[in-house]
Amino acid sequence: MLKFLALLALLASATVHAQTTLQTDLPLNYQEQTTADSSHQPLVIFIHGYGSNEQDLFGIKDDLPATYTYLSVRAPMTLEEGSYQWFRQKGEGAYNGHTDDLKTAGQILLDFIARAAKKYHTEPQKVYLVGFSQGAIMSYEVGLRHPEAVGGIAALSGRILPVLESELKPDEKLQKLAIFITHGTEDDILPYKDGTDAESLLQKLSLKPEFHAYEGLGHTISAAEIEDLNAWLQRLNP
Repeated sequence: MLKFLALLALLASATVHAQTTLQTDLPLNYQEQTTADSSHQPLVIFIHGYGSNEQDLFGIKDDLPATYTYLSVRAPMTLEEGSYQWFRQKGEGAYNGHTDDLKTAGQILLDFIARAAKKYHTEPQKVYLVGFSQGAIMSYEVGLRHPEAVGGIAALSGRILPVLESELKPDEKLQKLAIFITHGTEDDILPYKDGTDAESLLQKLSLKPEFHAYEGLGHTISAAEIEDLNAWLQRLNP
């Protein structure tokens, strides 16, 4: 009981500032939620999927640790008002992406991460990318190519694109990267096999991704998935 009351007091003292207006001082536009003292707190960056925007994943923060800093970014390529993408799809069939788009978006996202970590006084090992669908693809793209820039990536309903897979090699820097993968078994946009293939590839690189399958789930995010994400983040920051 005393521990519970102490926790309530801690949460009450940590004033949360949720900024619903669009922030434009970093390389990507974004929304933010911080506490009164965000210095050295874990920094979670949400990366939305194709055709969506920075508002899409921001609500997940309400079910994650209250003292963390949360940013939700807008992809750089406009489809139409309120609708954005990280890269154009290449070819028919399997979900792939234009290499030039991936390089450009990846560099912008990498710059955003570095400048955000500096702004919020967060160490790179406490920065976590949480991406859904095309955003999950970008989490892999940036996290696996630049493991020194982040502490972990959470790929929700995503895949590792062939261009990245062909260039991945065993790397000591990768061993420190925490990886969380989730996928619905009934996903009709990015099939469940994309998730298991990513897990297998990472295991071949001697990584230890945490994989969660959700029976009957389509291309969406479930409450159980958010609970598992919350537990993962807390295990990384006990």
